Amino acid sequence: MIPSPNICLDDYAVSPDHGFLPNGLPLSRLTHSYYHPWETLASQLPSLIKNGQIRSMIDNLPILTTSWLRSEPEWRRAYSILGFLTHAYIWGGEKPKDILPPCISKPLMEISSRLGLPPCATYAALTLWNFTTAPEADLTDPDNVSLLTSFTGTKDEEWFMVISVAIEAKGARLLSLMLDAIAAATVHDIQRLTALLYSFSDGLRDLTTTLNRMYEKNDPNVFFYVLRPFLAGSKNMTAAGLPDGVFYDVGEGQGKWHQYSGGSNAQSSLIQTFDIFLGVNHSATGDIKPGTGYIQEMRNYMPASHRHFLEKLSDLSNIRAYVTSAQDAPELKEAYNAAVMTLSSFRDAHIQIVTRYIVMPARSGLPAEHTSDKVNLATASSQIDGLQDNKPSGLYGTGGTSLIPFLKQTRDTTKNAAC
Repeated sequence: MIPSPNICLDDYAVSPDHGFLPNGLPLSRLTHSYYHPWETLASQLPSLIKNGQIRSMIDNLPILTTSWLRSEPEWRRAYSILGFLTHAYIWGGEKPKDILPPCISKPLMEISSRLGLPPCATYAALTLWNFTTAPEADLTDPDNVSLLTSFTGTKDEEWFMVISVAIEAKGARLLSLMLDAIAAATVHDIQRLTALLYSFSDGLRDLTTTLNRMYEKNDPNVFFYVLRPFLAGSKNMTAAGLPDGVFYDVGEGQGKWHQYSGGSNAQSSLIQTFDIFLGVNHSATGDIKPGTGYIQEMRNYMPASHRHFLEKLSDLSNIRAYVTSAQDAPELKEAYNAAVMTLSSFRDAHIQIVTRYIVMPARSGLPAEHTSDKVNLATASSQIDGLQDNKPSGLYGTGGTSLIPFLKQTRDTTKNAAC
């Protein structure tokens, strides 16, 4: 029996069955009546945004405390709601608002500090803690999953989010597999490590199949013009109308200016585990442990326990070093390279989706039904010079990074990890 690595998933709020998703379903509503004002706006969010009422409704909210939040699911639900309300307030008008009122800023800052997350709509707020399903339903099938809170109320938005939920659920079994592979390398069991690497590749291909289901129920124009502006953060958003970011007003003239990335799949802890496991180095410093760069920065947008899991996995990961040092083990190298190329194919599928849902709509210009005086990420993206070029470097993602160059560099770095 191969000993397991020195790591316990429970210690990091990670599950062998659900991965980085909660063990139980996310709380669908804060039951204490004190928080009904938040829940009321969350339940009406699409209509309030559409009718131009969201800002006035938020301005009229009382400044609630966090005193009645008890359990971890309650803290997560509150964080998710206020993340949605934050981005709805900033981006829910003709022009973005660069001052967030105390009724949102004050409780959100407290909740974010408690959870170890930034006060904005992160991947955790939008996806990990924002879904529901029927009892005993299969979470790996996006058709079984629905959203708790939505900016637009469209099937397109729901499908965009639940595809990620399904990928997270499917990827859960790969976590134990990766730990088993690390253990196999530790005791020099080449045969078992080879088999586990091939199983890992099979799992990645399954995730790619799920990712490619994005096209089924998500219209590119709805995503680009209706949903994507609300996913944007306040970092690198000068062209979208936020040159200084957003001032988080906590009352009595107190507060600070902040620039945060918006919700991004780069904030998925699952995706980063694959890089760590295979020893894919995205850092300019040549070190896959904490360094600089966008991917490393995105760990700050993950729940603290998940971030700590990635740090621990980085300490334990030995796969690439073992494979490169193995003598007379061509099958092991083939299995490792197959895993690297399968991860690269997953990233290729992501690039194709970004091209279809972001680059192509941006190049096409504003269609008549979306022509207005609005200033947001969609209108800014549609006005960038040079988008007809092969390398649209001026196109920024919701996370605030130059989109296509970043994705292609990430894909190419993955390929370069092959032995």
